[in-house]
Amino acid sequence: MGVSHDLLSLMQKRIPGQLVIQFTDHCNARCPQCGMRVTEAFPRTKLSVDRIKRILDRASETGIKIVSFTGGEPLLFLDELVVLIKYAGSAGIEYIRTGTNGFLFTQPERPGFRSRVNRIAEMLADTPLRNLWISIDSAIPSVHEKMRGFPGVIAGIEEAVPIFHGHGIYPSANLGINRNIGGAGSVSDGCRPADEDYLPLFMKDMKAAFRSFYRFAINMGFTIINTCYPMSIHGLNGNASLKPIYAANSTDYIVHYSSGEKAMLFRALMETVPEFRSKSRIFSPRCSLDSLYRQYAQGTMSDYPCRGGIDCFFIDSKDGNAYPCGFRGKENLGDFCELDREKLNREPFCHHCDWECFRDPSEMFGPILHARRNPFGLLKNIANRGSYFKIWMEDLRYYLACDFFDGRKPPAYDRLSAWQGS
Repeated sequence: MGVSHDLLSLMQKRIPGQLVIQFTDHCNARCPQCGMRVTEAFPRTKLSVDRIKRILDRASETGIKIVSFTGGEPLLFLDELVVLIKYAGSAGIEYIRTGTNGFLFTQPERPGFRSRVNRIAEMLADTPLRNLWISIDSAIPSVHEKMRGFPGVIAGIEEAVPIFHGHGIYPSANLGINRNIGGAGSVSDGCRPADEDYLPLFMKDMKAAFRSFYRFAINMGFTIINTCYPMSIHGLNGNASLKPIYAANSTDYIVHYSSGEKAMLFRALMETVPEFRSKSRIFSPRCSLDSLYRQYAQGTMSDYPCRGGIDCFFIDSKDGNAYPCGFRGKENLGDFCELDREKLNREPFCHHCDWECFRDPSEMFGPILHARRNPFGLLKNIANRGSYFKIWMEDLRYYLACDFFDGRKPPAYDRLSAWQGS
């Protein structure tokens, strides 16, 4: 796991560096929650293999330990993606991730489906890929398939998951929070957002939706489940400093939530996660959800802001340049290969968006860095916010029980059983 290197990073007041590389913005899905959907008309781009190889070399030199290849849909260019995953491993990158919208798993009834999925699984198993995610939008198959534009894909994913398991790859179900998670019908139907009882009912709806989704994903065979927090242009706090360059966001109502609704959905997820921690490896850290709840409910910002632009960076497929994240597009850091990380501002400050890719690790590593920088200040924080640190310690123990969500290992249910009903 490279624990010694990670500890060295922490001693240097850093977290293990992370790079999200947008390999391409080409996509063949119709997702209403994403600006890269196939129906959007804009010039599509893809970074060259050579350009990404240079970025990976520089990333390894500067202590980056985690690389995610994202899109668009990365598996549209599977052969090139396999080359890049292998190159990242040879360059010394320890945690390599990518994902798919599932288009390769459509039409499972057609001859050759299993052999095709076996070939894909073999190709990826022959790389140092650590985690593969498959996007699922709803616990209702027909709803998910309509949103993605892939009829029958849920049945195909169900058939594909055990094939991947047979090749030593344990995919994660990746839920992007949206209003269709639980399907139609809710206790808040008929309420107006201005009604006094709307938000409590909305939270009840969200808890039911999350429960339905977790059960659905577990029944499909997923042993890791991740949740992406809602990203909408209207939902980015109305902050004028943000200019999304990563188009995995939308103005669509399906992912647009008021601050009050966001507070309730984060609280609902925080309260639902413990019910399923013994049944699957649930990636979402409750300490991060607690901080997001307090941010939207009380206006209280986390003591551990996002480390985007410090230890975490986004590479845009349109220009190949580095940015602090996919949503601070006004802060073009230029060519990553020429970036001097030592000259960057070392103090995190940003709470402007809810991009879990960077917010969650910043929250998880925050207290450890705090202990390194100011141990007495950390003790004061623990005294003042004991409930938060109790949640954080539970998260840390759970991450250890999950082998830090290693997608090349099956879950250790004997260890997870300790979380039954917790």
